[in-house]
Amino acid sequence: MKTTLRTDISIKELCKGFEYNASEAKGLFGLSGKLTIQPEYQRNYIYADGKRDVAVIQSILKGYPLGIIYFNKTAKNKFEVLDGQQRITSIGRFLAGLFAVKDENEMEQYFDGLAKNQQTLILNTKLLIYECEGEETEIKQWFKTINIVGIPLNEQELRNAVYSGPFVTKAKEKFSNTLNTNKEEWKAYVDGTANRQDFLECALDWVSRKMKAKDKDKIDEYMSKHRTDGNIKELETYFNSVIDWVSGIFDDVESEMRGLEWGRLYETYKGKSYDHKKVAKQVKELYADPYVKSRKGVFEYILGGCKEKQLLDIRVFDEATKKAVYTKQTMAADKKGISNCPLCAKGTNANKTKKYSLAEMDADHVTAWSKGGATTLTNCEMLCKTHNRSKGNK
Repeated sequence: MKTTLRTDISIKELCKGFEYNASEAKGLFGLSGKLTIQPEYQRNYIYADGKRDVAVIQSILKGYPLGIIYFNKTAKNKFEVLDGQQRITSIGRFLAGLFAVKDENEMEQYFDGLAKNQQTLILNTKLLIYECEGEETEIKQWFKTINIVGIPLNEQELRNAVYSGPFVTKAKEKFSNTLNTNKEEWKAYVDGTANRQDFLECALDWVSRKMKAKDKDKIDEYMSKHRTDGNIKELETYFNSVIDWVSGIFDDVESEMRGLEWGRLYETYKGKSYDHKKVAKQVKELYADPYVKSRKGVFEYILGGCKEKQLLDIRVFDEATKKAVYTKQTMAADKKGISNCPLCAKGTNANKTKKYSLAEMDADHVTAWSKGGATTLTNCEMLCKTHNRSKGNK
């Protein structure tokens, strides 16, 4: 890869013709249209927080270096930002009057309100820029390398870089659009934000589960296969199907729903029918049960027919209770000459009189927890491990 150092480009020249797309949170063009500020392999603009964007402008006003910026030369007098788009977009947004900085008197000042000498200082500041030329694979590998420091790219941002093309462009327009009103509904079930590609990654994760790929590679395989597609119909349709399915079963949105593996649950249970009123009642009862420790497990527990109690992480009997019940059962069994496991004592084999140690037994609910039994001393019995594991909810 060939690199050429440029020190002749000022902020005024860089931001001439600057455009910003608020819906996609991205800077578009600069250098009078010759510079693409955010090519598809770049992450969305994430500096718009009143801190990092302000810090960029304050650094310029104080004469601090902004660091090296890298351009990728794509054709004669045509460039795209390889590294530095967050800084460039921050500068362009400030010149466009989209945010303010505080002056020495702690008063907020937009660019047009700054003193003329400060405006001139900003506009005449020269930047340290390297122009890079090379093959696509070289450029993208370099892009990954220089993003090891600073705010690192997450996995989906890196995938967008590797598989950039029509598919990524369309997918980001839908799932990375911070002004998309659907994101408020998505946030009930998907953890993360649009501008860090979390919604896009989730959609890809869900749809790619239909592919027979290794779990860690399934999104990459899907993006590679569809890289040149001009539409995202399958991705969008499947994502909406999962969201509609979840919202159709559960009437109330609970915070613990966010981030669950809804794609996997959809594939597992989409063929079953549910009474949404009954489901709502079950959710309320489980949420009110003091012995349920994992509320996140409530939804899969209900979808699976309320059979997998381990999903709820039900509060178990403490050691003091186990020892007390074990001692009482063993003393009673010794007097009768029977096993201290109540179920073994009812049998006809050699275990009918077997005495188990505490370590060979498990605590169990006399009345099953799923049938209203409480996790209390009076509802506890010690069973041999074999009988406890075979008892279930009986």
